[in-house]
Amino acid sequence: MKILHLDQNHPLLIEQLEALGMTNVEDYSSSKLEIEQCIENYEGIVIRSRFPVDKSFLQKAKNLKFIGRVGAGLENIDVEFAKQHGIKLFNAPEGNRDAVAEHALGLLLALTNRLFIAHQEVSNGVWKREENRGEEIMDKTIGILGYGYMGKAFAKRLQGFGCKVICYDIKANLGDKYAKQVDLETFFKKTQILSVHLPLTEKTHQMINANFLSNFKQPIWLINTARGQVVNTEDLVKALQRKKVKGAGLDVLEYEKTSFEYLFTNPSQMPDAFKTLIQLDNVLLSPHIAGWTIESKAKLAQTIVDKIKRDVLD
Repeated sequence: MKILHLDQNHPLLIEQLEALGMTNVEDYSSSKLEIEQCIENYEGIVIRSRFPVDKSFLQKAKNLKFIGRVGAGLENIDVEFAKQHGIKLFNAPEGNRDAVAEHALGLLLALTNRLFIAHQEVSNGVWKREENRGEEIMDKTIGILGYGYMGKAFAKRLQGFGCKVICYDIKANLGDKYAKQVDLETFFKKTQILSVHLPLTEKTHQMINANFLSNFKQPIWLINTARGQVVNTEDLVKALQRKKVKGAGLDVLEYEKTSFEYLFTNPSQMPDAFKTLIQLDNVLLSPHIAGWTIESKAKLAQTIVDKIKRDVLD
Protein backbone atom coordinates (compact mmCIF):
# COMPACT_ATOMS: atom_id res chain seq x y z
CA MET A 1 0.00 0.00 0.00
CA LYS A 2 1.35 3.42 -1.00
CA ILE A 3 0.77 6.33 1.41
CA LEU A 4 1.28 10.04 0.74
CA HIS A 5 2.31 12.16 3.74
CA LEU A 6 1.35 15.80 3.24
CA ASP A 7 2.49 17.17 6.62
CA GLN A 8 5.52 16.36 8.71
CA ASN A 9 4.66 14.43 11.86
CA HIS A 10 6.46 12.42 14.52
CA PRO A 11 9.01 10.03 12.90
CA LEU A 12 7.37 7.01 14.54
CA LEU A 13 4.43 7.30 12.14
CA ILE A 14 6.47 6.57 9.01
CA GLU A 15 8.80 4.17 10.81
CA GLN A 16 5.95 1.98 12.03
CA LEU A 17 4.05 2.09 8.73
CA GLU A 18 7.19 0.99 6.91
CA ALA A 19 7.54 -1.86 9.39
CA LEU A 20 4.01 -2.89 8.42
CA GLY A 21 5.10 -3.14 4.79
CA MET A 22 3.73 0.15 3.49
CA THR A 23 5.46 2.48 1.05
CA ASN A 24 5.63 6.05 2.35
CA VAL A 25 6.08 9.11 0.14
CA GLU A 26 6.65 12.51 1.76
CA ASP A 27 5.61 15.69 -0.03
CA TYR A 28 5.47 18.73 2.21
CA SER A 29 5.78 21.46 -0.41
CA SER A 30 3.82 20.73 -3.59
CA SER A 31 0.65 22.74 -4.18
CA LYS A 32 -2.79 21.21 -3.89
CA LEU A 33 -3.09 21.32 -7.69
CA GLU A 34 0.20 19.45 -8.09
CA ILE A 35 -0.87 16.83 -5.56
CA GLU A 36 -4.19 16.35 -7.38
CA GLN A 37 -2.29 15.38 -10.53
CA CYS A 38 -0.70 12.38 -8.83
CA ILE A 39 -3.10 11.49 -6.02
CA GLU A 40 -4.58 8.55 -7.95
CA ASN A 41 -1.29 6.71 -7.34
CA TYR A 42 -1.94 6.46 -3.60
CA GLU A 43 -4.12 4.27 -1.39
CA GLY A 44 -3.66 6.40 1.71
CA ILE A 45 -3.15 10.03 2.75
CA VAL A 46 -1.81 11.33 6.06
CA ILE A 47 -2.47 15.03 6.66
CA ARG A 48 -2.81 17.60 9.43
CA SER A 49 -4.27 20.84 8.06
CA ARG A 50 -2.23 21.73 5.01
CA PHE A 51 -5.19 22.19 2.66
CA PRO A 52 -8.86 21.16 2.44
CA VAL A 53 -9.46 17.62 1.22
CA ASP A 54 -12.63 18.56 -0.65
CA LYS A 55 -14.84 16.85 -3.21
CA SER A 56 -12.81 17.95 -6.22
CA PHE A 57 -9.65 16.58 -4.63
CA LEU A 58 -11.28 13.28 -3.64
CA GLN A 59 -12.75 12.79 -7.11
CA LYS A 60 -9.19 12.57 -8.43
CA ALA A 61 -8.13 10.15 -5.67
CA LYS A 62 -9.57 7.15 -7.48
CA ASN A 63 -7.65 4.51 -5.50
CA LEU A 64 -7.84 6.09 -2.07
CA LYS A 65 -8.69 3.69 0.77
CA PHE A 66 -8.16 5.94 3.79
CA ILE A 67 -7.30 9.40 5.09
CA GLY A 68 -5.45 9.76 8.38
CA ARG A 69 -5.88 13.19 9.95
CA VAL A 70 -3.21 13.74 12.63
CA GLY A 71 -5.43 15.85 14.86
CA ALA A 72 -8.90 15.90 16.34
CA GLY A 73 -11.23 17.62 13.85
CA LEU A 74 -12.35 16.53 10.38
CA GLU A 75 -13.85 19.84 9.24
CA ASN A 76 -11.27 20.25 6.45
CA ILE A 77 -12.34 16.96 4.86
CA ASP A 78 -15.51 16.34 2.84
CA VAL A 79 -16.60 13.58 5.20
CA GLU A 80 -19.85 12.72 3.44
CA PHE A 81 -18.27 12.37 -0.01
CA ALA A 82 -15.45 10.25 1.44
CA LYS A 83 -17.87 7.90 3.18
CA GLN A 84 -20.02 7.58 0.06
CA HIS A 85 -16.96 6.34 -1.82
CA GLY A 86 -15.82 3.92 0.86
CA ILE A 87 -12.85 5.98 2.03
CA LYS A 88 -12.11 5.35 5.69
CA LEU A 89 -11.39 8.38 7.87
CA PHE A 90 -9.11 8.30 10.88
CA ASN A 91 -8.59 11.18 13.28
CA ALA A 92 -6.83 11.18 16.63
CA PRO A 93 -8.63 13.05 19.43
CA GLU A 94 -7.31 10.39 21.83
CA GLY A 95 -3.80 11.63 21.05
CA ASN A 96 -4.05 15.22 22.25
CA ARG A 97 -6.96 15.17 24.69
CA ASP A 98 -4.62 15.30 27.71
CA ALA A 99 -2.70 18.23 26.27
CA VAL A 100 -5.93 20.13 25.52
CA ALA A 101 -7.29 19.44 29.00
CA GLU A 102 -4.15 20.72 30.71
CA HIS A 103 -4.02 23.81 28.51
CA ALA A 104 -7.69 24.60 29.21
CA LEU A 105 -7.00 24.32 32.93
CA GLY A 106 -3.93 26.52 32.58
CA LEU A 107 -5.91 29.20 30.74
CA LEU A 108 -8.62 29.08 33.37
CA LEU A 109 -6.30 29.43 36.35
CA ALA A 110 -4.17 32.11 34.70
CA LEU A 111 -7.27 34.07 33.74
CA THR A 112 -9.12 33.92 37.05
CA ASN A 113 -5.94 34.80 38.96
CA ARG A 114 -4.86 37.58 36.54
CA LEU A 115 -1.43 35.96 36.28
CA PHE A 116 -0.51 37.42 32.90
CA ILE A 117 -1.43 40.97 33.93
CA ALA A 118 0.32 40.59 37.28
CA HIS A 119 3.47 39.26 35.63
CA GLN A 120 3.62 42.20 33.22
CA GLU A 121 3.10 44.70 36.02
CA VAL A 122 5.75 43.22 38.32
CA SER A 123 8.20 43.01 35.40
CA ASN A 124 7.65 46.75 34.91
CA GLY A 125 8.14 47.61 38.58
CA VAL A 126 4.42 47.86 39.42
CA TRP A 127 3.30 46.14 42.63
CA LYS A 128 -0.50 45.95 42.77
CA ARG A 129 -2.23 43.50 45.07
CA GLU A 130 -5.83 44.59 45.52
CA GLU A 131 -6.23 45.28 41.78
CA ASN A 132 -5.07 41.73 41.03
CA ARG A 133 -7.28 39.94 43.52
CA GLY A 134 -8.33 36.68 41.84
CA GLU A 135 -11.28 34.31 41.99
CA GLU A 136 -11.21 30.71 43.15
CA ILE A 137 -12.87 27.99 41.09
CA MET A 138 -13.70 26.08 44.26
CA ASP A 139 -17.48 25.80 44.78
CA LYS A 140 -18.17 27.21 41.31
CA THR A 141 -20.06 25.31 38.62
CA ILE A 142 -18.06 24.62 35.49
CA GLY A 143 -20.14 23.88 32.41
CA ILE A 144 -18.48 21.83 29.67
CA LEU A 145 -20.05 22.37 26.26
CA GLY A 146 -19.40 19.24 24.20
CA TYR A 147 -18.55 16.11 26.16
CA GLY A 148 -16.35 14.03 23.87
CA TYR A 149 -12.69 13.12 24.32
CA MET A 150 -11.58 16.68 25.12
CA GLY A 151 -14.48 17.56 27.40
CA LYS A 152 -14.10 14.36 29.38
CA ALA A 153 -10.35 14.86 29.77
CA PHE A 154 -10.92 18.40 31.05
CA ALA A 155 -13.58 17.24 33.52
CA LYS A 156 -11.16 14.64 34.84
CA ARG A 157 -8.50 17.32 35.45
CA LEU A 158 -10.98 19.34 37.53
CA GLN A 159 -11.23 16.65 40.19
CA GLY A 160 -9.71 17.88 43.43
CA PHE A 161 -10.54 21.55 42.83
CA GLY A 162 -13.77 21.36 44.80
CA CYS A 163 -15.90 22.63 41.92
CA LYS A 164 -19.12 21.24 40.49
CA VAL A 165 -18.90 20.02 36.89
CA ILE A 166 -21.83 19.71 34.50
CA CYS A 167 -21.90 19.08 30.77
CA TYR A 168 -24.20 19.56 27.81
CA ASP A 169 -24.04 17.58 24.58
CA ILE A 170 -26.55 16.77 21.83
CA LYS A 171 -25.73 13.10 22.38
CA ALA A 172 -27.45 11.44 25.34
CA ASN A 173 -25.99 9.41 28.20
CA LEU A 174 -22.49 10.87 28.12
CA GLY A 175 -22.33 11.95 31.75
CA ASP A 176 -19.94 10.09 34.04
CA LYS A 177 -18.37 10.33 37.48
CA TYR A 178 -16.51 13.49 36.41
CA ALA A 179 -19.46 15.51 35.03
CA LYS A 180 -23.22 15.38 35.32
CA GLN A 181 -25.02 15.72 32.00
CA VAL A 182 -27.86 18.26 32.11
CA ASP A 183 -30.36 19.81 29.73
CA LEU A 184 -29.62 23.16 28.11
CA GLU A 185 -31.90 25.12 30.43
CA THR A 186 -30.07 23.79 33.49
CA PHE A 187 -26.73 24.37 31.79
CA PHE A 188 -27.54 28.05 31.28
CA LYS A 189 -28.87 28.39 34.81
CA LYS A 190 -25.98 26.76 36.68
CA THR A 191 -22.83 27.50 34.65
CA GLN A 192 -20.37 30.05 36.05
CA ILE A 193 -17.36 28.96 34.00
CA LEU A 194 -17.89 27.80 30.42
CA SER A 195 -15.37 25.58 28.66
CA VAL A 196 -15.99 24.92 24.96
CA HIS A 197 -15.10 21.53 23.47
CA LEU A 198 -17.24 21.43 20.33
CA PRO A 199 -16.26 20.30 16.84
CA LEU A 200 -16.78 22.81 14.03
CA THR A 201 -19.90 21.90 12.05
CA GLU A 202 -22.69 23.78 10.29
CA LYS A 203 -24.66 23.67 13.55
CA THR A 204 -21.84 24.84 15.81
CA HIS A 205 -20.51 27.59 13.51
CA GLN A 206 -20.81 30.84 15.54
CA MET A 207 -23.06 28.99 17.97
CA ILE A 208 -21.69 31.09 20.82
CA ASN A 209 -23.15 34.44 19.85
CA ALA A 210 -25.07 37.25 21.54
CA ASN A 211 -28.23 35.21 21.84
CA PHE A 212 -26.43 32.18 23.29
CA LEU A 213 -24.49 34.25 25.83
CA SER A 214 -27.63 36.12 26.90
CA ASN A 215 -29.12 32.85 28.17
CA PHE A 216 -26.63 32.42 31.00
CA LYS A 217 -28.21 33.49 34.27
CA GLN A 218 -24.92 34.65 35.81
CA PRO A 219 -21.79 36.30 34.43
CA ILE A 220 -19.40 33.63 33.17
CA TRP A 221 -15.74 33.02 32.46
CA LEU A 222 -15.22 31.54 29.00
CA ILE A 223 -12.50 29.13 27.84
CA ASN A 224 -12.27 28.01 24.21
CA THR A 225 -9.73 25.36 23.18
CA ALA A 226 -11.95 23.91 20.44
CA ARG A 227 -12.43 25.90 17.21
CA GLY A 228 -12.35 29.66 16.79
CA GLN A 229 -15.32 29.86 14.45
CA VAL A 230 -17.60 28.37 17.09
CA VAL A 231 -17.51 31.82 18.75
CA ASN A 232 -18.74 35.08 17.24
CA THR A 233 -15.90 37.42 18.22
CA GLU A 234 -17.86 40.64 17.83
CA ASP A 235 -20.58 39.37 20.17
CA LEU A 236 -17.99 38.06 22.63
CA VAL A 237 -16.24 41.44 22.77
CA LYS A 238 -19.54 43.18 23.54
CA ALA A 239 -20.26 40.63 26.28
CA LEU A 240 -16.79 41.20 27.75
CA GLN A 241 -17.30 44.94 27.74
CA ARG A 242 -20.68 44.57 29.48
CA LYS A 243 -19.15 42.10 31.99
CA LYS A 244 -21.65 39.44 30.90
CA VAL A 245 -18.44 37.51 30.27
CA LYS A 246 -15.95 38.21 33.06
CA GLY A 247 -12.97 37.10 31.02
CA ALA A 248 -12.02 34.83 28.12
CA GLY A 249 -9.15 32.42 27.60
CA LEU A 250 -8.93 31.67 23.89
CA ASP A 251 -6.52 29.22 22.29
CA VAL A 252 -8.37 29.53 18.97
CA LEU A 253 -9.68 32.51 17.03
CA GLU A 254 -12.40 33.16 14.50
CA TYR A 255 -9.79 34.78 12.24
CA GLU A 256 -7.39 31.87 12.44
CA LYS A 257 -6.00 31.05 9.00
CA THR A 258 -2.62 30.56 7.40
CA SER A 259 -2.72 34.33 6.78
CA PHE A 260 -3.25 35.24 10.45
CA GLU A 261 -0.02 37.28 10.62
CA TYR A 262 -1.31 39.31 7.67
CA LEU A 263 -3.70 41.06 10.07
CA PHE A 264 -0.74 42.58 11.88
CA THR A 265 1.35 43.53 8.85
CA ASN A 266 -1.77 45.06 7.27
CA PRO A 267 -3.65 46.69 10.17
CA SER A 268 -6.35 48.08 7.88
CA GLN A 269 -7.49 44.49 7.27
CA MET A 270 -7.84 43.74 10.98
CA PRO A 271 -11.50 43.42 12.08
CA ASP A 272 -12.55 46.01 14.67
CA ALA A 273 -13.69 43.26 17.05
CA PHE A 274 -10.24 41.70 17.01
CA LYS A 275 -8.55 45.08 17.55
CA THR A 276 -10.60 45.47 20.71
CA LEU A 277 -10.15 41.86 21.82
CA ILE A 278 -6.35 42.04 21.92
CA GLN A 279 -6.46 45.22 24.00
CA LEU A 280 -8.73 43.88 26.77
CA ASP A 281 -7.01 42.99 30.03
CA ASN A 282 -9.54 40.25 30.81
CA VAL A 283 -8.59 38.23 27.73
CA LEU A 284 -5.78 35.66 27.48
CA LEU A 285 -4.77 34.34 24.06
CA SER A 286 -2.59 31.51 22.77
CA PRO A 287 -1.90 30.45 19.14
CA HIS A 288 -3.85 27.17 18.83
CA ILE A 289 -1.32 25.21 20.89
CA ALA A 290 -3.64 23.52 23.39
CA GLY A 291 -3.07 20.12 21.78
CA TRP A 292 0.50 20.93 20.76
CA THR A 293 2.84 19.31 23.30
CA ILE A 294 5.95 17.17 22.96
CA GLU A 295 3.99 14.20 24.25
CA SER A 296 0.90 14.74 22.09
CA LYS A 297 3.02 14.81 18.92
CA ALA A 298 3.97 11.19 19.55
CA LYS A 299 0.52 10.18 20.83
CA LEU A 300 -1.24 11.61 17.76
CA ALA A 301 1.06 9.74 15.39
CA GLN A 302 0.72 6.50 17.33
CA THR A 303 -3.07 6.77 17.31
CA ILE A 304 -3.13 7.07 13.52
CA VAL A 305 -0.77 4.10 13.11
CA ASP A 306 -2.90 1.97 15.44
CA LYS A 307 -6.10 2.81 13.57
CA ILE A 308 -4.57 2.09 10.16
CA LYS A 309 -3.25 -1.22 11.44
CA ARG A 310 -6.60 -2.16 12.98
CA ASP A 311 -9.03 -0.96 10.31
CA VAL A 312 -7.04 -1.17 7.09
CA LEU A 313 -4.66 -4.09 7.49
CA ASP A 314 -6.58 -6.44 9.79
